[in-house]
Amino acid sequence: MTAQLPGGFLAAGLYCGIKSDASKNDLSLFISESPAVAAGVFTQNKVCGAPVVVSRERVTQSEARGVVINSGNSNACTGTRGLEDAHWMTGEVARLIGCEAEQVLVCSTGVIGHFLPKEKLASGFPNVVEQLASGSDALEAAARGMMTTDTFPKLISRQVEIGGKSVTITGVAKGAAMIAPNMATMLSVIMTDIKLDEQEADLMLRHAVNRSFNCISVDGHMSTSDTVLLLANGHSGGVLALEEDQERFQAALNEVAEFLATSIIKDAEGAEHFITVDVTGARTREEAYLIAKEISESALVKTAITGADPNWGRIVSAAGYAKVDFEEKDVTLDLNGTRIYATGMPVDYDDAALSQEMRENRDVHIELKLTLGEESVRFWTSDLTQEYVRLNSDYTT
Repeated sequence: MTAQLPGGFLAAGLYCGIKSDASKNDLSLFISESPAVAAGVFTQNKVCGAPVVVSRERVTQSEARGVVINSGNSNACTGTRGLEDAHWMTGEVARLIGCEAEQVLVCSTGVIGHFLPKEKLASGFPNVVEQLASGSDALEAAARGMMTTDTFPKLISRQVEIGGKSVTITGVAKGAAMIAPNMATMLSVIMTDIKLDEQEADLMLRHAVNRSFNCISVDGHMSTSDTVLLLANGHSGGVLALEEDQERFQAALNEVAEFLATSIIKDAEGAEHFITVDVTGARTREEAYLIAKEISESALVKTAITGADPNWGRIVSAAGYAKVDFEEKDVTLDLNGTRIYATGMPVDYDDAALSQEMRENRDVHIELKLTLGEESVRFWTSDLTQEYVRLNSDYTT
């Protein structure tokens, strides 16, 4: 289905002058027409942007009205002035939409260490509020206003029947590099017209994030700004009265989050391959996660895939330093469905044919199978190319 805003939500996006290219939006606004329950998950980096500090303080509330986002400037590592500017942004938006500043959340993304151009934002706020609308065009304009090095907007809607009511979940995201678990240079706003309380919103969002945004990595570099926000305004009349309702809504929320997270990997800077890493047969989910993360962030694994080299030694050795207790005989490895290593021993396979398949297809599937238990994790990453190095070697100069 075409992405659409849930009931009672409005959005807008436009260019206000932060970016040098006037054809690229750099200011976005998402508004709930009535107070919404909010939840959020944020970067764990000790060096975090001022908007993260402000939104983290405000997010667990039942009176949220919206999220304002600028791109082109992350307002990170900007000290006291950065905090003042983040508070100013929410105050200006609140004044224009008629609510309290504390009801507005804020995100910024872009280059670190530059003060916000307040005069440009000040001129943009009245215009973006005036353009607020409920249509799909407004939603896409807002999704584009979040983008930095992204090559396409990331947005999705899903509808689910809850207690006889049609409930919509819609998410937008941005991200293409500085991507690592917990989380990355990525922002996401997920909106729904179901009614949730603060605890439900927090638990359900964290469950979805732990299986999506926290299972992606491009370069292992944790950002200063990553934020995932959930707003639920109850406009549909749907409520989670039964356990089966909770399960159905959680599954739909997980699907939205996974789509957005994998879209980030598919848009990874310079990437030529989209890599899915499945680790199965672990004792705990945490152990499976550690192994999947090490494989996904190994520069040697990623460059081997760039070169279409089915170098299984790099994959199993990455698993071996993940600080999980196992023996070599516990490991079997399949690459794109071809078994290349079994119970601690190499096996015969057509190396040239597998290499050609990797070269000709964007998708790569690594399946590392353990014999230790029943737990598993799915992780997503990209390969490491010369283009990635080029893009990130002259990002600020």
